[in-house]
Amino acid sequence: MEILRVVVTGTTGVGKTSFIRAVSEIDVASLERQPTNIDLQKQSMSTLDFGRLTFGDYQMLHLYGIPESPHLDFMWDILLRRAHACVVLVDAQRPRDFRSTRRILSNLSRRSKVPMIVGLTHADCPDAWTLANAELALGLKSDRYCSPLVIVNATQPESVLRSLLILTREMINVPA
Repeated sequence: MEILRVVVTGTTGVGKTSFIRAVSEIDVASLERQPTNIDLQKQSMSTLDFGRLTFGDYQMLHLYGIPESPHLDFMWDILLRRAHACVVLVDAQRPRDFRSTRRILSNLSRRSKVPMIVGLTHADCPDAWTLANAELALGLKSDRYCSPLVIVNATQPESVLRSLLILTREMINVPA
């Protein structure tokens, strides 16, 4: 059986766990910890998620959710070493997180040459940035990053599957 490994990442609360739960055929395995930020005390934070999706008899997709955090650098190295692709999620209504997302994109491009897409979550919220403005703010139209930016609702399986199909196209088009 061929196993494709996809890393799903982004800032805290962007929808990494929801993204994986939306399509996983198994209960998502999550390692959680309580955040230290007072604003986030009411929710736990996943430090690693794992989900699986099987395609026919010969292909399986493993989804690994991990936040960008210095104390998890060792996990990044382990996951990216065997990853086939990456999804970077960014919240359209939290432009204050765009700088962190740019850092994640830069970190990924330094560590690995896997194909990736950027998923814009919460794009249907009142204060959300448009796709074009988010693309510009994230620097996705530069020579440095040529990853597509797609709108994704991390809680809707159809939306997550659509983004994974776009990611698959990126995997096929990336030169070896």
